[in-house]
Amino acid sequence: MSTVDTAYHEKPGENTIYLAGGCFWGTEHLLSMLDGVTDAVSGYANGHVIAPSYQEVRQGWTGARECVRCVYDKKRVSLEELLEAFYLSIDPHDMDGQGADRGSQYRSGIFYADKESMDVVEEFMRRKKASDPAVAVDHGPLRSFFVAEEYHQDYLDRNPTGYCHISPARIEYIVSLQKEGRLISQNLS
Repeated sequence: MSTVDTAYHEKPGENTIYLAGGCFWGTEHLLSMLDGVTDAVSGYANGHVIAPSYQEVRQGWTGARECVRCVYDKKRVSLEELLEAFYLSIDPHDMDGQGADRGSQYRSGIFYADKESMDVVEEFMRRKKASDPAVAVDHGPLRSFFVAEEYHQDYLDRNPTGYCHISPARIEYIVSLQKEGRLISQNLS
């Protein structure tokens, strides 16, 4: 499976998944707090413009979504666990964004870059849609990913009172589920 993420070069023991959950600040912050995640980088995925800027993406015409490259150690955290954490952080029924962020650039999605991840994502989404046909989370192969501007990286770490559609309490709750070993196959909302 060929993907375009020229800024990332996989190292032994690393795995990646690309998660679009509305504004990337909150998704990046949540993922970075999960045990086993070694890097979370904000960027723009699956658009039709090479290396789009934030100003271009936010206008909605690039086809790109705000997305986070999640690098993780699968010996410490499973892909299913990461998908469940992500799923608990979004409104899976919202077809046009997340929270106050509206437009195609904020639609939720799960994008994979290898066959093993594809199998896990496809099964995860099959189960979610079987129990709830109204699920509107896109999923499929990663076609492109471009790292966002530096001022977007680790935004909520540098601006703890900054905007986030995922409440701090929700993030804390999801992280606590992982610490307690209760994140897999949760249907909590």
